[in-house]
Amino acid sequence: MKNVIVWFTNDLRLYDNEALSKAIQNGDKIYPLYIFDPAQFKETHLGFAKTGAFRAKFLIECVENLRNNLQKIGSDLIVRTGHAADIISELVEKSNINAVYASKDVTHEELQRLDEVEQVLLKKLIPLELYWQQTLFHEEDVPWPIKQVPDVFTTFRKEAEANNVEVRPLFPAPKSLSPIENIKPGPIPTMQELGMSPEKADRRRVLNFKGGETEAWKRLHKYFWKQDLLRYYKETRNEMIGSDYSSKLSPWLATGAISAKSIYWEIKKYEDERVKNDSTYWFFFELLWRDFFKFMAKKNGSKIFHINGFQDIKLKMEDNLFNFEKWRTGNTGEPFVDANMKELLLTGYMSNRGRQNAASYLMYDLNVNWTWGAMWFENRLIDYDACSNWLNWAYIAGVGNDPRQGRKFIIENQSLTYDPDGKYVDLWLNDQ
Repeated sequence: MKNVIVWFTNDLRLYDNEALSKAIQNGDKIYPLYIFDPAQFKETHLGFAKTGAFRAKFLIECVENLRNNLQKIGSDLIVRTGHAADIISELVEKSNINAVYASKDVTHEELQRLDEVEQVLLKKLIPLELYWQQTLFHEEDVPWPIKQVPDVFTTFRKEAEANNVEVRPLFPAPKSLSPIENIKPGPIPTMQELGMSPEKADRRRVLNFKGGETEAWKRLHKYFWKQDLLRYYKETRNEMIGSDYSSKLSPWLATGAISAKSIYWEIKKYEDERVKNDSTYWFFFELLWRDFFKFMAKKNGSKIFHINGFQDIKLKMEDNLFNFEKWRTGNTGEPFVDANMKELLLTGYMSNRGRQNAASYLMYDLNVNWTWGAMWFENRLIDYDACSNWLNWAYIAGVGNDPRQGRKFIIENQSLTYDPDGKYVDLWLNDQ
């Protein structure tokens, strides 16, 4: 009898989960596990939590939905709060576990955590089986070793296309699992137990985001099929008001409630059944950017979190708390920036166009340390993804992947282009 733990991290789904599929294939009894790490909710030196209330709420909902979906097929989700290595070590002893299956990761803290777990398991002669499943392209299928991944996105895209890198097939969701024995599943912690007060999202929010795989597929189905909005994505993606100018799938992608591969194959299905056009390609193009940043993070390690970036370019930015607070709370006096920062503060979401402008303004107009901005986005954004967030900030700062070495946005021009009638600014600064 082979007992296997499936340790869920940023892959909170049953469908297209290779670690889960391989565990079922190779094991007899499956013990699904999720661990809330207190380090993710601790306060930063800037006085706010690493993970804020909106993101924590969404994560809790994802875990609740994962548990519900496991219960529907006869199993359950073991939930614990604490240090992963200690918790997994204890469960291994208690349930005579023979292997642990999980997803590979690329960022510094997550890799440290995987390494700690692996060291504990090695002493017990138990394997940690890891699977690459955060991207469209598999690490074994791209045409370069990690150290030689191109630093410029256009080169990355062209070489991937020239080499016909294919997206692998999907893994089916299990139809049934045996019940968990001898281990109490345990409660899912509340917001208060994670050390924070719940925040109610403002009525002006673009969407009532709810975590979980079930909600992810509802949103995809609505955007792609019911409202048929994928065909217009390229034309609408830079808008700023409402739920439908973009797919809004990013929060579910960030937690792994849906996989990038699943979305890709749904685009292909849409192209077969509805239309193949610039918009369907552009949606794929955006997923490719996400891949690019994952591979960049793997290539450059903890340097992506440094103020000088992985290029080690010396920046003269200030640790100016006064200017940072004005920016963070939406009180800079620059209406377009303030409107975006109010939306982020009050809902946990902001358009892509808004993110670029807010980042540029903090760096180039206020001359504030860009890593502080990245940390505030980490706290607030429901769709926070470490690779995309930090590498987008580094890109605009000129210490990352931008061949032009920095993007200063002329805010007034941006406002005239993307909010010509002032409706967005009016919504967030005047419509209380």
